[in-house]
Amino acid sequence: MTPEQAMRDAIALSEAVRGTTSPNPPVGAVICDADGVVVGRGATQPPGGPHAEVMALADAGDRARGGTAYVTLEPCSHYGRTPPCTDALLNAGVSTVHYAVADPTPDAKGGAATLENNGVTTTKGLLADDVRRGPLRAWLHYVRTGRPHVTWKYAATLDGRVAAADGTSRWISGEPARAEVHALRTKIDAIVAGTGTVLADDPQLTARDAEGTPVQRQPLRVVVGTREVPTTARVLDDAAETVIIATHDPDKVLAELADRDVVDVLLEGGPTLAGAFAEAGRIDRLLAYLAPALAGAGPAALGDAGVSTVTDMHRWVVEEVTMTGDDVRVSAVPAQQD
Repeated sequence: MTPEQAMRDAIALSEAVRGTTSPNPPVGAVICDADGVVVGRGATQPPGGPHAEVMALADAGDRARGGTAYVTLEPCSHYGRTPPCTDALLNAGVSTVHYAVADPTPDAKGGAATLENNGVTTTKGLLADDVRRGPLRAWLHYVRTGRPHVTWKYAATLDGRVAAADGTSRWISGEPARAEVHALRTKIDAIVAGTGTVLADDPQLTARDAEGTPVQRQPLRVVVGTREVPTTARVLDDAAETVIIATHDPDKVLAELADRDVVDVLLEGGPTLAGAFAEAGRIDRLLAYLAPALAGAGPAALGDAGVSTVTDMHRWVVEEVTMTGDDVRVSAVPAQQD
């Protein structure tokens, strides 16, 4: 197995546990023996559980001695809920460690230097962009800013309408796109919607599998706004935990979610809430599903976002454009990020 293949394997392991580790990062690790054969795989367990390196080393056993570790994040060198991963790697006799991204946290960073000082060869940067834009995107943002990472997801027609003139919106996007969104919901910490959306559409805001059955792990449901939510609303059922935040201020919403160890947020509110987050500069990624249809009227995807002239427009950089069924999926990030 080549180093790139081993790191891609580690990235896949990281992605598989995304959503289960917050506020810790979802890390993946692969151990190869001295001959380059994969002998151990592991990923970060829920808070309080072993980190990825420890899981992979346990899987490898004695075959790790003299081998190489591939880790998506620099091994930690501090005592937190668990002992340092650098100690586990040193005790296992690993000779080389490749990691994609340096650990930016004040307490945990410096693991590479610890390993080097004890005779282990380390390299940084293998498939770093794949990791930064992939499973560690939200966590790295959270560490850098202190705020949860916000992805605004919406489905619209090619002329930017999220509903027809009569308010009907089921379904603008196709079944493959809806299935993809449910898969995304299983990997995030919280879904945020406004009271307007709750009152108009009565969404349940849960994650379901391909058969439409609710999955075991559900994200926190967050309803934002000052209007009263009826006790019969589906978002208040017992399918998942729900918190109501009675404010329209995006920073206050994100601060409360950060206090709850929420790292990764999916914004699924209507145009008004999306506009407020856009105006505040609190959308960190845009994920649009554009259906091959024209409505001609009806609500636009984005409400007032503080733009009065062309020079005020919020500019974005498109990361990826692909097809999901018949829909065009666009992933973009702000042209200027804090």
